[in-house]
Order: sequence, then structure tokens, then C-alpha cells
Amino acid sequence: MSNLFQPIHFKSGASLKNRFMLAPLTNTQSHTDGTLSDDEYHWLTMRAKGGFGLTMTCAAHVQAVGQGFPGQLGIFGDEHLPGLTRLAQGIKAEDSLAVVQLHHAGMRSPADLIGQAPVCPSDHAETGATTLSPEAVEQLIEDFICAAERAEQAGFDGVEIHGAHGYILAQFLSGTINQRQDQFGGSIENRMRPITEIIDGIRARCRADFLLGLRLSPERFDVQLGDIIEVAKLILADQKIDFLDMSLWDSFKEPEEEAFKGRSLLSYFTELERGNVALGIAGKLRNPEEVNQAMDADIDFIMLGRAAILHHDFPIQMQADSSFTPVRNPVSADHLRAEGLGEAFITYMSGWKGFVS
Repeated sequence: MSNLFQPIHFKSGASLKNRFMLAPLTNTQSHTDGTLSDDEYHWLTMRAKGGFGLTMTCAAHVQAVGQGFPGQLGIFGDEHLPGLTRLAQGIKAEDSLAVVQLHHAGMRSPADLIGQAPVCPSDHAETGATTLSPEAVEQLIEDFICAAERAEQAGFDGVEIHGAHGYILAQFLSGTINQRQDQFGGSIENRMRPITEIIDGIRARCRADFLLGLRLSPERFDVQLGDIIEVAKLILADQKIDFLDMSLWDSFKEPEEEAFKGRSLLSYFTELERGNVALGIAGKLRNPEEVNQAMDADIDFIMLGRAAILHHDFPIQMQADSSFTPVRNPVSADHLRAEGLGEAFITYMSGWKGFVS
């Protein structure tokens, strides 16, 4: 089982007891104002109890206008602090690191949900999103940093910056979506400037041992693989984050772009010099064999999504039996209830083809 059950000591000082992280999963269980619900608390603390060394929240939006889906956890106001504090305490009580994923959906914010046109690095006709002014970009960066400070105040061990999946920071990284002519557009160094300024701000304003991660995705949503490799390379060279979380959709796939085919998508990131930054992946890791195969590809940790929905105690079960066989989809709603999902989450998962019977 390679080093799956060996700790990681992150550069900022925090330690992960094993190599299992709970992926940040949309679950639509929070209240409409973004405050924590009992269902979301139960779902997350059950994974902490199930042996995940790090338990990450769903994407939590840093501005009200950045909400991406109904029932999303918020971290944009102090009204969220009581629930966040309760959640951090509940996760840490189970010997798991507690981390909030910081998010803004940008042009992917539904207008009927946020009550206005969504925002974007540049005007976007298909979604009706409008360009952020330079001052609004600076405010966006500030609100990410303030959200990290709020997470620290609530007692979380750290945060992950969501720079993936076509949300606002990934929209800045896109050379087609981002048509800006200022310091936030043009070169990849300019397009990644919001991310680097958020990282610098969090490092300057949160305590030295506050865990800081970044999620990137190298394909889909109008990003180019070469750009994302360069972003990862520059971020790793800066050595300011603790971990880089690569969301690959499928951990073992080849790249989509013809020029990069012939080897695994993951290999373009494992070959980068990472120094003291831990590298992990998410994407179709569903059973112990696939988890071990991923770890053998020279990564430091794995992130489980669907597998963690199906088995809250996947790490405990795998440690007890390295060849345990997870249940297969579709599963019943009762199975999901027993695994700690509330009704809103079960309804959401019912929209995933073949997941719920």
C-alpha cells in the first residue's frame, strides 16, 4: 500500500496523518444564506471520523455574487462564522485537518440565483457575464484573502484556492475567455496574477502554519494544457503553497490536445520540480487498486470524491483490508442516507447518471 498510511509534514508546519483527502464536493445542503446546516455538518464530520486525514468543505463562495449553485456554503460574511466554527471544531475533533475551499463561480453563477448578471474577466455573451473593472478585480482578490482570514478565525487549519473547473480564477487563466488588456490579461503571468496575489495576501495575513493549497484543472473550460503546466511550474517554483491539487477528471487518461498525447496527463505535472510542495490528484479513484496505482505515479496524496460519498470510512476500510471491494453504482437512496447524505444531497446525486437507483 505504498506510503498511503504514512504522514505528510507540510512546509508550513501542519501534518497530514495519511494520504487521504476528502475532495471538495458540491452537496447543496447549506441554508439559502450560505450558513451551515446540520446535514452538511453531519456529512463532513462523518468523513473525518471515517479516517480522512484532511476533510475539505465544498466550494465556499467568497462573494455573494460568486455563488455557483443552490445550497452552497458561504464564507463571504461574518454571519457565516458560527457555523464555520462549529464545523472546524467537529472535523478536528475526529483527528482530521479541517480545510475550506475558497470559490467564486464568475460567469458560471446563475443569474436567477444571484439576482444579477454574473461577472467575468471579460464580457461573455453566452452567459451574459459582464467585465470586472480593475477595481473589482482587486476587490475579488481582497475577498479571497478575507475569506481565508475568516476561515482562520473559525479555527480551520487552512484553505484551498479553487482555480479549476472553469470558475472565476480559471476564467482568468483562459486565453480565450480573458480578453483583458490590463495587468490581469495577456501573458500567462498576467492571467495568473489574481491567484498569485491571493496566495501572497493569505501568506502575509494568516498565521505562518496556516495550510494553503491550490486546485487546478488542466483541461476543459477553455484552458490550454500548456498554460496550466506553466502555471503549476511557476506556483511550485515560488514554494508559497503547501499542496497542489490537480483535478484530472480521470487520473490515468491521456491529454485531449493532440500535441501532448502519447503519455499520461498526470506525467506532465509529476515531472515538474515541486520542492517542498505536496502534489495530489483527483479523478476516478474508485477502489484500492486505482488508489495504489495513482500513488505509484509519484504523487503525495489522493483526493476521493465519489468513493467517499459511497463509503464515509474508505480509508479505514482500505487500511483494514487492502483489497476491499467498494459498492458499485447505482446505489439506493437508503445506502446514501446511511452514509450521511441529507435529502438535498441525495437529490443532487440523483442527477448524476447511474449513481442512484
